[in-house]
Amino acid sequence: MTTPYKKKLIEVAIPLEAINAASAREKSIRHGHPSTLHLWWARRPLAACRAVLFAQLVDDPSSHPDRFPTEEAVEAERKRLFTIIEDLVKWENSTNEEVLERARAEIRASCGGKLPPVYDPFSGGGSIPLEAQRLGLPAYGSDLNPVAVMIGKAMIEIPPKFKDMEPIHPGMKERNHYRNAEGLAEDVKYYGEWLREKAWERIGHLYPQVDLPKEQGGAKATVIAWIWARTVPSPDPAFAEAHVPIASSFLLGSKTNKEAWVEPLVDKSKKTVTFKVRRGGTKAEIAAAREGTKSGRANFRCLLSGGAITADYVREQAKAGNMGQQLIAIAAEGKSGRNYVAPNQMQIDAALVAGYESDAQSFRDTFLMGETPTRLTGGTCHAFGLENWGKLFTDRQIISLKTLIGLLPELREKIRLDAETSKIKIDQQRLSDEGSGSSAYADAISIFLAFAINRSADRGSTICSWDSSPKMEALRNTFARQALPMTWDFAEGNPYSHATGNFSSNIGWVFKVIEKFHPSNTGQEIQFDAQSVEIPSGSVISTDPPYYDNIGYADLSDFFYCWMRASLRDVFPSLFSVLATPKSEELVATSFRHGGRESAERFFLDGMSKAISNMAKQPSASAPATIYYAFKQSEVAQEGISSTGWATFLQAVVEAGYAVVGTWPLRTEMANRMVASGTNALANSVVLVCRQKGDTAEAITRAEFIRALKRELPPAIAELQAANVSPADMPQSAIGPGMGVFSRYRAVLEADDSPMTVKTALQLINAELDEFLNDLHGEFDADTRFAATWFEQHGTDKGDYGAADNLARARGISVESVKHAGIVDSSAGKVRILKRAELDPDWDPAEDDHLTIWECCQHLIRVLENDGEYAAALMLKKLGPDRAEMVKDLAYYLYDVCSNKRKDAKEATSYNGLIAVWTDLTRLSATIRIEDVNRQSAMDI
Repeated sequence: MTTPYKKKLIEVAIPLEAINAASAREKSIRHGHPSTLHLWWARRPLAACRAVLFAQLVDDPSSHPDRFPTEEAVEAERKRLFTIIEDLVKWENSTNEEVLERARAEIRASCGGKLPPVYDPFSGGGSIPLEAQRLGLPAYGSDLNPVAVMIGKAMIEIPPKFKDMEPIHPGMKERNHYRNAEGLAEDVKYYGEWLREKAWERIGHLYPQVDLPKEQGGAKATVIAWIWARTVPSPDPAFAEAHVPIASSFLLGSKTNKEAWVEPLVDKSKKTVTFKVRRGGTKAEIAAAREGTKSGRANFRCLLSGGAITADYVREQAKAGNMGQQLIAIAAEGKSGRNYVAPNQMQIDAALVAGYESDAQSFRDTFLMGETPTRLTGGTCHAFGLENWGKLFTDRQIISLKTLIGLLPELREKIRLDAETSKIKIDQQRLSDEGSGSSAYADAISIFLAFAINRSADRGSTICSWDSSPKMEALRNTFARQALPMTWDFAEGNPYSHATGNFSSNIGWVFKVIEKFHPSNTGQEIQFDAQSVEIPSGSVISTDPPYYDNIGYADLSDFFYCWMRASLRDVFPSLFSVLATPKSEELVATSFRHGGRESAERFFLDGMSKAISNMAKQPSASAPATIYYAFKQSEVAQEGISSTGWATFLQAVVEAGYAVVGTWPLRTEMANRMVASGTNALANSVVLVCRQKGDTAEAITRAEFIRALKRELPPAIAELQAANVSPADMPQSAIGPGMGVFSRYRAVLEADDSPMTVKTALQLINAELDEFLNDLHGEFDADTRFAATWFEQHGTDKGDYGAADNLARARGISVESVKHAGIVDSSAGKVRILKRAELDPDWDPAEDDHLTIWECCQHLIRVLENDGEYAAALMLKKLGPDRAEMVKDLAYYLYDVCSNKRKDAKEATSYNGLIAVWTDLTRLSATIRIEDVNRQSAMDI
């Protein structure tokens, strides 16, 4: 028998819609959000991490029958805890001490008065340790990747060391009190500007202003970006010595009637192509500019000969070192928008940085010699001659970044001396040796400025392109997506301008994040493999492992590692002692690295099983572990909830010794209101709630497993419905209690005594969910049961009266009865369900003498879609609580019909949307007085 334990809130119910809505909204928050400190891929939303940690640690009220003896008392207490979570997940409350302390108090009450440590062995971008620390919990994290480790240290390790400290820079403004990391942030801003000014003194002449033509004011202007096109020798022998541009677009700005574009001027006699900037033009000219020199999906055309330039030819020339680049336009600052001018020789010469070539090459050979990924999910530029990191940057870009990096040792010494005249203790102990005095503080500032330099590298490579869209006309960053794609025309930004990507703004992004850090306990981040890291005893596990084959973290992060190694090798020598990030041990199912899909899957399963076994052996009976899993949408579209990646991951969890007791789907890419909600799309990720499997777990047969599912799954699904889990999320949510049955046994044996696979178990769980939803059908009134079945068979199309009559008689009613109820139209020997648009807009349930749940559901959706949430809440009040619960059941059932049987995504959205706002409707309905309902009814009359 397993040791009894108190169930935590996350094992029973959580306010999923509120968490998802906050997580989705977080995507649009930029300034001050920790994701903008340094790029990392596929971070978990902070709102989700915060909510999951809280629910993972706080007892479910059902665990305290002495305090909550009735179902009503349990439900009331759950709603109170839900309200705390709903406040906690709001971005505005992420630094609200009152809200955070309320959450901490609940955690203390459930954890014996102590705040337990949290450990994340796959810490990545650091979201989970950061949110643990925000909740006052000691935060520990580890990762194999040194870039991730450095990000983690910057977020959870450094801020607590210098919490509530005043800035140390000279001339600082006097304030009564600096809270949290505000003083640290002020120093990062001050010394960042010092770094910029010193760099400008040394290389500012490499960024000359441009002379605007008379029609643009005739003055000098600061350049925002230089727009380049890559070139290759013409494939036509007649022009073989000439290089021709291969550009995906010549469009600079696309504001209607203010278009700006580059016109190539071809001189065949001189075998040259030059460029002129144009404003306006015909539709044909703008369309041609948008296409650049593209000719078909993978080809270009030679501007001199008109012949095709194939992708194979470009690869061949690039590999031979024959790919060049040509300046085609310059974007400059203007009083009312962008100014665009044609290139001139002075600007071309400045870009060549004469006299600095050897410095740039030396830096390439020392720090940027690593190979770019030969294969990469999402695309790589490697095949087109950009086979090492140094080739992703122009000489001027390298000199700019090298200058900033070269100033860091001088800056560290300046900070140390300034610190010694402040209140900070004077010592020589470095940050890497656990120091917290003047030398360590200088190291800390230089780490954050190294992050600003890395942000500049992201905005300062030849993968960056020019965004010509009307609202932008700005520089894109290197990682506009999780790939290193080839760009044929690229934009070289000016780090000393005032436009997107300049160094001052990169300092500002870093400053705003540090300013909002809320270090409420200690933190530690180390570099270690999750399969063997020693997890401190008593730690609560919450982690976000790599996602099967979705993202090549190590390959992508090498882009930043090479710059970080140059910046911080003296600050954290152990982290930056190798030339590249670890690849062979990285737990992702990369086919090309492991010799094929099957071996890659086996590598992933074996490694993930070891990592999760390492977590499972850490005794933590007080709280379950939580493990995030992200779905690859293309795989999900083909295989649904039993997809290979998902089943493989769950198999690893079960084999590691965990019992899965809950699964909660998180949606982070979309709004969760009715109109925008998904229909049958699976969530972006799922949180698995895991308990250690008992030592005495036994084996059962397939038949016994199915009987256990039929016994335990229906009440669990009913609880999920009571928590208003949306119909779209129900299949993934139901996996939790279903896998809870499957994974608590040592094995489920098939007829041949072989162990049942997780994939098979998932299919059986889904079948039981379908049966549960079908059973709801039998609880409705006869007219609603007729309408639901007829709708399943015909939708809103016409069907034969005879078939309808037989269906009605089987339910003890007639077609005329259903027609009298206002559900169907029956004429000319045909019957059809009325569409919502055909329903009586003045319908009132109090006046209806033939009321059905079908009508109540359809009218409620109609009012919600047409008149909004208050009007729908008013109608919900009129229906009363009993009918309202039946309406909700019908919405679940009809969603399943539309999504899985009729494949009607549009109609499914309406039912999913109703449940998505159900909590808000019921809360709003509770505030409406019955007098208001009566008054509204009188006004309608």
